[in-house]
Amino acid sequence: QVQLVESGGGLVQAGGSLRLSCAASGRTISSYRMGWFRQAPGKEREFVAAFSWSGGSTYYADSVKGRFTISRDNAKNTVWLQMNSLKPEDTAVYYCAADRDTNSGPYYLRSGYDYWGQGTQVTVSS
Repeated sequence: QVQLVESGGGLVQAGGSLRLSCAASGRTISSYRMGWFRQAPGKEREFVAAFSWSGGSTYYADSVKGRFTISRDNAKNTVWLQMNSLKPEDTAVYYCAADRDTNSGPYYLRSGYDYWGQGTQVTVSS
């Protein structure tokens, strides 16, 4: 199985940028569909961004489209989430996730992901 560790969170002013990293170990991320989710206080964990199974396509939540970019380097076994033009409503704990089952359903369903990191806090001040 794969282990995931997120880093890069912090406190940033509105309009600023952060780059989150997800370092994987145990197995190569090329064996998984990789994604990012987030959970704000009192809210459900929601989809942010993901790769297709092939890794050739990317998907984004409407709320982050045009501001966030997901990327990966299989050789480094790492996935990143570049977040620009941050807004206070982006404040949340951000989680990296890995899906091992090609039959697990749409990329935006958190139930389809099998492995999760511990999360990294992102706080955007107004």
